[in-house]
Amino acid sequence: MTFSSIDITTEKSSKKGGDKWPWYGAPIFCVIWFTLFYVTAIPSFFSYPKMIYVQDEGNHPDEFIGERAKIQLAEYSAIGNKMTGSINNEEHVVNFLLREVQKIVDQSRTDLYDIVSEVQYSSGAFYLWDAATSYDNVSNVVVRISRKDTANDNYLLVNSHYDSEVKTPAAGDDGVMVVIMLETLRVIARSERPLAHAVVFLFNGAEESNMLGAHGFITKHRWAANCKALINLDSTGSGGREVLFQTGPNHPWLMNYYKKYAPHPFSITLGEELFQNNFIPSDTDFRIFRDYGNVPGLDMAHALNGYVYHTTYDNFKNVARGTYQTTGDNVLALTWALANAPELDDTSAHEKGHAVFFDYLGWFIIVYTESASIAINIVVSVAALICIGISVYFMTKSNDADAPKAVAVRFGIIFLVQLGAVIIAWGLTILVAVFMHGVGLGESWYYSIWMTFGLYFCPMFFGLGLLPAFYIGWTKHKTNMKLNQTIACFMHAHCILIVFLCLLLTGLGIRSAFFPMIGLFFYTISMIVQLILKVTIKKSFFMSVHLACQLLPFFYYTYLNYVFLLVFVPMQGRDGPDSKPDMLIAAFIALMTMHFAGFIIPILNKFRKSKIFISVFGVLTIIFIILAATPVGFPFKEDLAAQRYYVLHTQRTRHNADNSITQETGFYIQPVDTRYSELYDTTLKNVEPESWITDNCASEPYCGLPLYNGRWLDWKDSARWIYSTAPVLPVVTELNEISRQSISLNKKRYEFSLKAGDRIVMYVDPMEKVKITNWSFDETVLVDGHTAPYFIYHVSSMIKEPYNFWLEFEHDAANTDGPYFKLAVSVHFLHHPEYYTSEFKEFLSTFPAWTYTTDWFSSYESWIF
Repeated sequence: MTFSSIDITTEKSSKKGGDKWPWYGAPIFCVIWFTLFYVTAIPSFFSYPKMIYVQDEGNHPDEFIGERAKIQLAEYSAIGNKMTGSINNEEHVVNFLLREVQKIVDQSRTDLYDIVSEVQYSSGAFYLWDAATSYDNVSNVVVRISRKDTANDNYLLVNSHYDSEVKTPAAGDDGVMVVIMLETLRVIARSERPLAHAVVFLFNGAEESNMLGAHGFITKHRWAANCKALINLDSTGSGGREVLFQTGPNHPWLMNYYKKYAPHPFSITLGEELFQNNFIPSDTDFRIFRDYGNVPGLDMAHALNGYVYHTTYDNFKNVARGTYQTTGDNVLALTWALANAPELDDTSAHEKGHAVFFDYLGWFIIVYTESASIAINIVVSVAALICIGISVYFMTKSNDADAPKAVAVRFGIIFLVQLGAVIIAWGLTILVAVFMHGVGLGESWYYSIWMTFGLYFCPMFFGLGLLPAFYIGWTKHKTNMKLNQTIACFMHAHCILIVFLCLLLTGLGIRSAFFPMIGLFFYTISMIVQLILKVTIKKSFFMSVHLACQLLPFFYYTYLNYVFLLVFVPMQGRDGPDSKPDMLIAAFIALMTMHFAGFIIPILNKFRKSKIFISVFGVLTIIFIILAATPVGFPFKEDLAAQRYYVLHTQRTRHNADNSITQETGFYIQPVDTRYSELYDTTLKNVEPESWITDNCASEPYCGLPLYNGRWLDWKDSARWIYSTAPVLPVVTELNEISRQSISLNKKRYEFSLKAGDRIVMYVDPMEKVKITNWSFDETVLVDGHTAPYFIYHVSSMIKEPYNFWLEFEHDAANTDGPYFKLAVSVHFLHHPEYYTSEFKEFLSTFPAWTYTTDWFSSYESWIF
């Protein structure tokens, strides 16, 4: 056999690659791929194990009983809102947990286990999100279970939180994880299976208040130093399959245990890198355990139905039914596995870099080290390039082929055409996003996620297909290259672009380079199989082999596209009024789509009238843009996908330098997403102009606004103020100067006593040529040289005593009388709806049904010293 007769891209065909397929096959071809997605990717995501019922637990020893967790969640959810510092959180939930733990103790194998439970109250200070953060008397319920026949002092820590955000019963965030921990503890306590290391179950009572409970445990509790690894359980939705989105750091052995023992895997390195690069507007206790305890671990969270996150709709009935058994099975299996892991005895010895991990449709998971990923990415990329080179070489040896130089030139032109197609596809997709945002039609996909198909998938398909189709039509009579060969060259060219992307990401140290590597791997397999078939049986079966090898990567990429949209779309509704969600969604869709569409769209050129059919994608884009301008494209839906606003009934008081007092009261309105102008234009009346905010910025720190966190300052340009009568404050702010001392000629120390509510935000703004040298808060802000004004956040729980603090200033020696600084105190009353005035209630009722207000009342008061 001679290679001169080999053509690995053609089957038995005519000179130009055989007759084209009928035009009506093109829509059938696309429908088949969409059908494959719907029957494979979507069912895989929503695949849950059968729930085990309490009445059947005798037949399921050592297994998680999902129904019991569900029953417990109903009781937990019925308690209502659970803000840190409230009676519900500090008494009712704590008593609920202690009762359930006592039931477990009563049912446990007391001959095998010691179970110790306690309520921890802690106070402390630390640095978080550019703020000096402190807290007093926050609560945790801590339970340790250990075998009596084991004296090992290294523990596994399992954590979730039982507190909530404003107004929400918190069934999903994080009540379902709380009851899953309870059932996990119960199963272990009744089992005879080995437990080499004790397990500490931390039910922490102050996560939503900037992760205070976790800090209180890891820095104050006597068992903290014994905790060597962590399973952290949180939520950004209302159940579903929990995603493992952070590991380690630098402890790949943890992922090996997850791979081996988690029966329902759902994880991806891409999620970890997105989270750690602030693409997700949330954080978890994992950060605290990592930064302040050096505890490696697994960070898992529910993310389904993120529309209800931190709202009243995060209730028991909205938790996906399959959640209990799916997550329960995983948590129980991982707890047992890690509690018996010998690595807990010396975790530092296993600190060996990052892991690369991803599951395939939830069927199984692949894990390997970062160093292995570099080698794999390079080998697969090089192998792809070699196979492409061989393929193009064989094209020059087929019958009636153009001269080798002509084939090489044509392939070079095809590469440039494909590069142009990719650029056009990206450009069109981003252009649509820019247009939608610019004309005020952004987020039209927020509730109707299917709108993303026409708005952002279709321009990608259109851009990837049209330019190659025109090139093929223009050159069909100018070359001897067969149609199948031309199509193969376009896919080869796309493969080279993916190779470049894979190597670029690998070189930048981005572990998610595995994403393009998967497409390269299966395309390379396709080329190798075609070569083997042609060598052995003289037929390559180009189309059949290629399409068969595209099935698995197609399932994977479309599955990830679907998961990405389910998780990230609801997050865009709380990413801030200055965000550009359409740009983000469009960019991610373009990035993911090019990995599979570039190997499928070229096949459309095998059908007659391919240019017309490919143009249909462009027409669909226009149709969907028109739909976005109709009620169909309105982003928000009552009770299901509401538009979010913070609304604070506020009293602002300024103590001026001339001892006069300026006071005003009103409603402070802060949008949380970008499409807020409609509400301002149509619903809210008597809104002060935008200049109201900026006019205050010159005279007051942080513009004199009652900010609850630093992000609000970035959002202030979208905030509005409406004058009203004063709120009723359950605690009137009282700031008393206890002492003022001259430490030296140019240094002074002030001591204060502050009586206020349980959530205090303070701004300290030194005057010109004055700087703070020390204070009683966490010193990181000062040591790291942050610029003034300084942001201080303090939470107290069930504390009636005043909050005492001090500050030291350095000033010019000639400035003996001051003033030296401005001090502002903003107090937030987040869990006192009984004090809402009738005017505030009436104002909240004017918001449309498709909005959701996170509301409370607050005060702002400033002094000059």
